[in-house]
Amino acid sequence: MAGMTKPIRIDFVSDVSCPWCIIGLKGLEEALSRVGDLVAADIHFQPFELNPQMPPEGQSLVEHVAQKYGSTPEQFQERRAAIRERAAELGFTIALPPEDGRVYNTFDAHRLLHWAGLEGRQRELKLALFAAYFTHCLNPSDRGVLADAAEQAGLDRKAAVEVLESGRYAGEVRAAERFWQAQGIHAVPAVIIDQRYLISGGQPAEVFETAIREIAAESPAAAGAL
Repeated sequence: MAGMTKPIRIDFVSDVSCPWCIIGLKGLEEALSRVGDLVAADIHFQPFELNPQMPPEGQSLVEHVAQKYGSTPEQFQERRAAIRERAAELGFTIALPPEDGRVYNTFDAHRLLHWAGLEGRQRELKLALFAAYFTHCLNPSDRGVLADAAEQAGLDRKAAVEVLESGRYAGEVRAAERFWQAQGIHAVPAVIIDQRYLISGGQPAEVFETAIREIAAESPAAAGAL
């Protein structure tokens, strides 16, 4: 078996308004580039809504964090600065201004991502949505913003608008959200490899690389345990 490429499935459970999710994705992709042809990764982006009850107009980011996590504005600013720095180290720009940024509902974004997965452009759309919210400070619940992101990801804009306006894939997204919650996923990012191994949080590339190498080294018998 030495020298053979091992296929692995990776389910990346995340939300497009979660800064640690883009950090985790960048770390995962760096790890995959480091291991080269040791594995062939098939990545599936799975839905998770940080704020499923968020109204259409959204909420002030500072106000939201204070209510949800009990953070003071000073604590929030410190954490935000650390997140910006971490993202910058990975080549991603978080320009979302904490003092007047807003949190929005992301359900339509997940519906569009489900469709993009069927079209084979899910990663491209995921990155476009992260950039729309964090880098360009746009509203990821706005259907015009979502259609723009789909077009940037190489998807057909007219088809994307039709998906958004029709409400298509709502049932599939809700079912997927319930499934992952039933698996014990209550915080993101959550990275599940081969439906067996969970890596939680926006981990650095080294953590993902170590895990991937260990999984790739397992014998078929060991991988089939449990």
